[in-house]
Amino acid sequence: MTEIARDQTVTQAESPAATGRDLRAPFGLALLALACIAPLFLGNYPLHAIIIALIFLLPAHGLNLLLGYTGLLSLAQAAFFGIGAYTSALLAVHFGTPFYLNFLAAGLVTGAVALPLGIPALRLRATSFVMCTLGFVIIGQAIAKNWISLTRGDMGLAAIPKPYFALGPASFTVSGTVGFYYLVLAIAVLATLAVYLIVRSPAGRNMIAIRENETLAESVGIPTWHYKLVVFMISAAFAGLGGSLYAHYLTVVSPLTFQMYYSTTMLIIVLGGGAGTISGVIFGSLLFVGLTEALRVAPELRMIAYGFFLLGLVFWFPNGFAPLISRCSSFLEKRK
Repeated sequence: MTEIARDQTVTQAESPAATGRDLRAPFGLALLALACIAPLFLGNYPLHAIIIALIFLLPAHGLNLLLGYTGLLSLAQAAFFGIGAYTSALLAVHFGTPFYLNFLAAGLVTGAVALPLGIPALRLRATSFVMCTLGFVIIGQAIAKNWISLTRGDMGLAAIPKPYFALGPASFTVSGTVGFYYLVLAIAVLATLAVYLIVRSPAGRNMIAIRENETLAESVGIPTWHYKLVVFMISAAFAGLGGSLYAHYLTVVSPLTFQMYYSTTMLIIVLGGGAGTISGVIFGSLLFVGLTEALRVAPELRMIAYGFFLLGLVFWFPNGFAPLISRCSSFLEKRK
């Protein structure tokens, strides 16, 4: 079975028509309810791991739109993640702007930065485009290290304020782990809903058409290059929003935010979870971030064990966990 056929099988299996009654919505609501009460039975460290997973879910959603639905592999998510983090941190530290403005600015700035990069890069062939995005990550990290008057170089930016909200006379600061957990959870739900609406829209169907056969899509009148450019900018904006959350959660950013480790982590989340599926990316984000945190109990063997896990994943689940999630959904459907 070809890759395209497998992707189509996964898409068809996830569609309500293929399963009769769609149980994903009630199951998703049950998981959301469980997530809402998670602080009642989880300690601070598991909550911290979930917060990091939900933060990485945003750039992973962006990469999934680009790779999973449009068929473009980009390694630039780490650069956009870092730009979003620095944008939010600089605004908060130097101008004292509130969190929601920093958050929105991070998304807008990264989306705007993606425009001049995407215009020439998206005219390149697939492998050249990947190399172009890799070069952008290197440039971003070099600027963060060497533009010391703005970024403080390797020292980074510290004392980034925690998210602060004011509504009339009432105001509060999200400072604790539980408070930040609910903030990130709410943003992750909204981001997932936004991705769902994009994918289910006519634009989403055009994106899938470009992924399946760009030449054929162009022949039927779909402006493929414009679609790819817009999706590239949206993907960057999602990464920037994630970077903003990251900066306000850790209260410090440094050039390490641009490192390739973040791009590979986002790529593993998307490919391991199941490119082209929303549920797979959510599962992948929780699994792979949770796994890296759990393996900290054995720091000497951590990366070796993680590597073996990825190797096993490639052999046993070459299409990620999305087909497994789809089969679980079908199992629930049969038991109704």
